Amino acid sequence: MLFDYSGLRAFVAGIRFVGEIMVFPIGDDNTQRRTVPIVTYAFILINIAVFLLELNRGNAFIREWAFIPGQFSNNPVGEAQTILTAMFMHGGWMHLIGNMLYLWIFGDNVEDNFGSVKFALFYLLSGVVATFAQLAIMPNSSIPNLGASGAIAGVLAAYLVLYPQGRVTVLTGMGMMQLPALLVIGFWIVFQLFSGIGSIATTSQTAETGGVAYMAHIGGFFGGLLLAFFFRESRRV
Repeated sequence: MLFDYSGLRAFVAGIRFVGEIMVFPIGDDNTQRRTVPIVTYAFILINIAVFLLELNRGNAFIREWAFIPGQFSNNPVGEAQTILTAMFMHGGWMHLIGNMLYLWIFGDNVEDNFGSVKFALFYLLSGVVATFAQLAIMPNSSIPNLGASGAIAGVLAAYLVLYPQGRVTVLTGMGMMQLPALLVIGFWIVFQLFSGIGSIATTSQTAETGGVAYMAHIGGFFGGLLLAFFFRESRRV
């Protein structure tokens, strides 16, 4: 009996197709940027430093500083600090790298328009909105919520408001090319919702296991979308 290789060939073709359509952003147009994005760089460094602390301190550190909806619901005053600390924590290397890459590419342009102080406030508010959006649908969850994805979703929404015609340089299986920012951000949203790698919430007590907090991403994105109209500097749009 001859072995049927058709299934194997179809599998290989599928892997090749996925590789060709994967989008890895490496930069955007910064020619109009007028300032040094010190807050964006500072947030990236803080996220990296906190993640290294997570690796060193382990699960006890995560349980203490991540946002746990059930604990917050029972003791909102005592757990209030975790609303902020959780957004600088991550569930693994891929979670951290993916989020920081998008913050580095898109955050500097948004900060340039808002100004550093307003951008810092905007970033934190987007993260807070994301956290409370997730809390609203899972108020009694014992799962630690952590990550910058909610805040970064707000940054991406603001980028679309400020630079709707923006283009991003990306690497794909077909080589380097420029794509509309709307399309690249769309890839990020799909990646967040379906990969489970870059989510804001972990689904176990281990840092490397991830799940997707759908409402946090939605809340952060639409929160950032609305806030952008209040924070933007119209003279630079």
